[in-house]
Amino acid sequence: MSIPSGTEEFEARRSLLFTVAYEMLGSAADAEDVVQESWLQWADVDHAQVRDPRAFLIRIVTRQTLNRMRTLARRRESYVGEWLPEPLLTAPDIAEDVGFAESISVAMLTVLETLSPTERAVFVLREVFAVPYDEIAEALDKRPAAVRQIAHRARGHVEARCPRIRVTLAEQEEVVERFLAAIRTGDIDGLLSVLAPDVVAVGDGGGLAPAARLPIQGARRVANGLLLVARTEGVSMHTMWVNGALAITVEYHGKVHAVTSVRVEGGRVTAIYGVNNPEKLTRLGRETQLAT
Repeated sequence: MSIPSGTEEFEARRSLLFTVAYEMLGSAADAEDVVQESWLQWADVDHAQVRDPRAFLIRIVTRQTLNRMRTLARRRESYVGEWLPEPLLTAPDIAEDVGFAESISVAMLTVLETLSPTERAVFVLREVFAVPYDEIAEALDKRPAAVRQIAHRARGHVEARCPRIRVTLAEQEEVVERFLAAIRTGDIDGLLSVLAPDVVAVGDGGGLAPAARLPIQGARRVANGLLLVARTEGVSMHTMWVNGALAITVEYHGKVHAVTSVRVEGGRVTAIYGVNNPEKLTRLGRETQLAT
């Protein structure tokens, strides 16, 4: 049996490494940069001395990602309007793994933005990828006991802001289809019936496309805004699988203008995340391979 080369070892785990970096960063472009930087570091390693390539590579990616997160934090201080994660076109079967789909949802990634870089790294590694505490401790240069405390704190923070309400795949699809049908037909009553009374809509134009600078709250205000967009000449909408869930793509004269993801609770839409920053829509033409 031949022993995999360093290149083969890395390529076999590229999707995993990208997924780890993306969940920590919320940016596919930056995650790809991190994976490339990790490859350069891996290429200089004596692979014969590496007993566990997966753990070793995750450690490299984690450290590279933490460095990138600190740089991005400074950049986002000057970001125009609300910042949302970069949407990814994903395979429909990703949604069947409910736990993983939840971890890459726009709603979850938005909540993870409220954690410190270290808390986010610990949460992603432990809660999503089940990395042992001692391996996380080695990646972060901390003691396992300290990592456990960080994990506990991060878990509580996330659960307080994004309670884990399990929604079946069928329920998510049914709500999104009703939501889209009401928008397409201009059915204000139908739209109000599918929106939670306190629904919140967040837009991300990054200063490069029109978007509300602050979140919009309330079913009536949100519904009026959605119908105004739908009535614009040249606008069309259809569903596509984004970040492990059915979402809505808004096209303007045949070109992707925005992607709208929703959070569903109790059969209604409780949050809407619209990304129309053109720099964040470049990957929607190809499916992203993610891995746990």
